[in-house]
Amino acid sequence: MSYKAGFLGLIGQPNAGKSTLMNFLVSEKVSIVSAKPQTTRRRILGIWSNEAGQIVFVDAPGIIHAEKGLNGFLAQEAEDVIKNSDALLAVVSVDEGKPEDAERVLDMVSKSGKPWIGVITKTDIIEKAHRLMILKKMIEERNGKALSISVSTVSKGKEAAEDREAMLIEFLEMMPQSPAPLYDIELFTNENVREMVSEVIREKCFEILHHEIPYSLAIRIVKFDEEGPMPKIYAEILVGRESHKPIVIGKNAQVIKRIGMEARKEIEKIMGEKVFLDLKVNCKPEWADNKRMMKELGYVTRNDD
Repeated sequence: MSYKAGFLGLIGQPNAGKSTLMNFLVSEKVSIVSAKPQTTRRRILGIWSNEAGQIVFVDAPGIIHAEKGLNGFLAQEAEDVIKNSDALLAVVSVDEGKPEDAERVLDMVSKSGKPWIGVITKTDIIEKAHRLMILKKMIEERNGKALSISVSTVSKGKEAAEDREAMLIEFLEMMPQSPAPLYDIELFTNENVREMVSEVIREKCFEILHHEIPYSLAIRIVKFDEEGPMPKIYAEILVGRESHKPIVIGKNAQVIKRIGMEARKEIEKIMGEKVFLDLKVNCKPEWADNKRMMKELGYVTRNDD
C-alpha cells in the first residue's frame, strides 16, 4: 500500500475559524482559539497520522496586507505557507465581513497551482445560512471542492467523529507519495512545551482583556524550572504602553490573577501535572517594530536573518 505525507496549509481571513478547524482535525489543542480576529501570530503545525499517511496541518496567520513590524511578519508568514505547502485548504466563513474577503482567499489559493479544497466554517450561524450556497458556488466556480463544517459542534458526538474522518481521508488524497512520515507519528504538534505555555497565556489574555490591548502584548517565558516536585514557570506579559500595565494587572491585581489561574489550568492539562505559574507585567514600548525584540519573542522573518 502506498504511503502519503505532506504539508497542508490552512489559508483564510482572520477569524475564519482556521485554528478551531485544525484543533478539531488533529483532535488536540494545538492552536489558540479566540473570538477576536488575528490571534494566530506564527505558523503552527498540527500533525495527524494513520497507517496510510501523515498530514502536517499548517495554521497560517489570517491574510492581511502590511509591510513592517508584526503585521509585516504576519503577511509574510501566510504567503510562505501558500508557497511551501503541498496542498491548501481555503477556509472561508459564513460570517465573513465582505464577500470580497472570501474571494481574495479563494483566488490566492486557486491561483497557487496547488491541489486545494474549500472549507466553509461556522455553518451553524442560522441568520447567515443563506451564505453557505453563495460560498459553495464561489468555490466550485474556481474548480474547487466545497466541504462545510459547523464549528460549534466540532467536538461533539459520533457525527463529528465521522465528519472528521471523512475530511481527513479527502485531505490525505491531496498529499504526495512519501517513503516515510515527516514527523514522529506519536507527535500532534512540533511546538515545544515552552511555546505552548506561552501561547496558552496569550490566549487567556485575549479572552480576558478587552479592546486593542491583546494585540499589543507578547509573552516571554523567563524561566522554566522542572526541578523539584512541581514545574515552576516564570513568564512576562509585555505590553507596548505604560498605560496598559494597570489594565492588565487590574484593580487589586484581579485581572492578572484571573489570567494566571485560567492559564495554569490549561497548562496543567497539557503537561499532565500540577504547575506553579508566576506572571509579571512589563512595558516594552513598540516591541512589535523592534527587530531584536521580535526575534527574541519568536517572530522572525527570513528577510531579517
